[in-house]
Amino acid sequence: MSKPTTNRSYAATFLLDTRGYTEPVDTLIAKLRDAIISVSGEVTKVENHGQRDFQRPPSRGYPNGIFVTFNFTGPKTSAAALREKMRLAPNVNRIHVVST
Repeated sequence: MSKPTTNRSYAATFLLDTRGYTEPVDTLIAKLRDAIISVSGEVTKVENHGQRDFQRPPSRGYPNGIFVTFNFTGPKTSAAALREKMRLAPNVNRIHVVST
């Protein structure tokens, strides 16, 4: 008999690099929501924190970025799957996923 799958709650914060991105940020947020859904996650809340200046910019041409937080539920493998899926995404500079 298999174990019932239990979902966990996660908060994923994305640092978006929109240099050279010509579309509205909302389309990028919708793509990130689709990525969470593709790893068996169910998005419960999206919070756009807007553009923030970095305390220590990684380069002169990149002094600020857009921060977006997604709260979602999913199986315990969804956090690692999301990190792997976003690893090479061109507009995602950083991703931080924590269990809540």
